[in-house]
Amino acid sequence: MEKLRAIWELMRLEHGILIAIAVLIGSLVALGGESPPSFDKFILTFFTVLFIEASTFALNDYCDIEIDKKNRRTDRPLVRGVLSRETAFYVFILLFPLGIICSFFVNLTCFVIALITGFLGIFYDIFLKKIKVLGNFYIAYAMAIPFVFGGASIFENKSLLIDLPLVIYIVAFIAFLTGVGREIMKDVMDFEGDKSRGVKSFPFYIGTRGSNVLAAVFYLVAICFSFLPFFMERFELYYLNYFYLSLIFLTDTMLLSTSFQLIFKKKPHVGLYRKFTLVAIFVGLLAFLVPILLVLFDF
Repeated sequence: MEKLRAIWELMRLEHGILIAIAVLIGSLVALGGESPPSFDKFILTFFTVLFIEASTFALNDYCDIEIDKKNRRTDRPLVRGVLSRETAFYVFILLFPLGIICSFFVNLTCFVIALITGFLGIFYDIFLKKIKVLGNFYIAYAMAIPFVFGGASIFENKSLLIDLPLVIYIVAFIAFLTGVGREIMKDVMDFEGDKSRGVKSFPFYIGTRGSNVLAAVFYLVAICFSFLPFFMERFELYYLNYFYLSLIFLTDTMLLSTSFQLIFKKKPHVGLYRKFTLVAIFVGLLAFLVPILLVLFDF
């Protein structure tokens, strides 16, 4: 049982599930809620994002074992010694090509997105993480691109990303903003370990207090954008949709609460509130998913 839990932690499968939901939302929005995506494409897109996500997280732990030890990251199975470093590398070697292969059978657009995202993930794990300010924006990109990937999955090979509905880009941008905020919070958590290795993150330049405030700013901008689909008629499925509003209001309340803690407390419990934002992201995904499902099943 301990080994299974460790494998889950290594691959961060909770993130994989959230990413898969994001892909589903992207495909459903692109279809306008008129029909579900075909089962074979859904399975292929699901395993594409799951395998690429899991493999790059495994590579991340493989590359970061020393800094994770310094940061006392006991949530990492390699640090606890439950899994070996070699196991993490084998997980990467096995799952990464499987994810790319799955994307090839979706369509050309998805294959290109998966290829670019996957190799950016490897570049991040090996090199870009040392430039943390840039690395933060890669992680945020990785949170946003599944919506676009899901929307593109319904395409024929000759279609372009410009053909996607605007709402997909709005939700992707909200995910991007929230992702940057969460990564800045992680920089604050890892500051001592990063400093010992000479890694320059946001706290190095503007301090932990300034970094907390900056993370809050990204959350507040995301909150502002989250109301656009409700108030603008061009967003159709979400326009004056009170199911969407109630769920997004709950999401925004959690993000707003986190923002206040980061802004007004000198030493907020950053680790706790970072986990809190993950719950907020899940509720936010439901806000975009539920209205589509209600239309799809004629509720």
